[in-house]
Amino acid sequence: MTTIAIIGAGPGLGAAVARQFGHEGYDVALISRSQDNADALADTLTSEDINARGFAADVRDPKALTAALDAATATLGPIEVLQYSPVPHRDFMRPVLETTSADLTGPLEFSLHGPVTAVRHLLPGMRELGRGTILFVNGGTAVVPRAALAGTSIAFAAESAYARLLHDALADENIHATQLIIPGAITPGDPKSDPAVLARTLWAMHQDRKEFRHFADSLDK
Repeated sequence: MTTIAIIGAGPGLGAAVARQFGHEGYDVALISRSQDNADALADTLTSEDINARGFAADVRDPKALTAALDAATATLGPIEVLQYSPVPHRDFMRPVLETTSADLTGPLEFSLHGPVTAVRHLLPGMRELGRGTILFVNGGTAVVPRAALAGTSIAFAAESAYARLLHDALADENIHATQLIIPGAITPGDPKSDPAVLARTLWAMHQDRKEFRHFADSLDK
């Protein structure tokens, strides 16, 4: 079995996806801004008989991100599955009439430049394997923009367009790019947005390899 790299790994969705894929036999690379947090999560997963390692990188720093992915590959082996799901910064979420062009630099670096960097870096390895999955996870503003959340609305829309283009361009190469939209908050215990429920959905998306966009719940949330 090969490796899943989770960019934006944390104690909620990232940990749940790591458990889901780890129990299916995948090695797990946990990429977080904090090495201490990534290592702590890796230790927890290791105690559950999952082969996991932590790596630090800021997704807005291309050199750091590619270095983390290289270290993950060197430590765990080929990366077959990439999940891009870091949580956006609060300062990205300003009202549209208060948002300047400079205010959009961070959101676009975070939600567009980051995944482009990661995908382009890992794509040769996926092609060599002859298979791959790229999982994009976004909030509801990716499909229904909100004036109060201009930065994420604009940046998620750009990320969605990139993901859709990848889906179409890579299908013939057995590399599946797919997107999960999670309206509202990820809520432990909720029948639709509990992290373990979402992790099972992402596993099904990895296996299904047909549709581009999936919804965890109604966009009315």
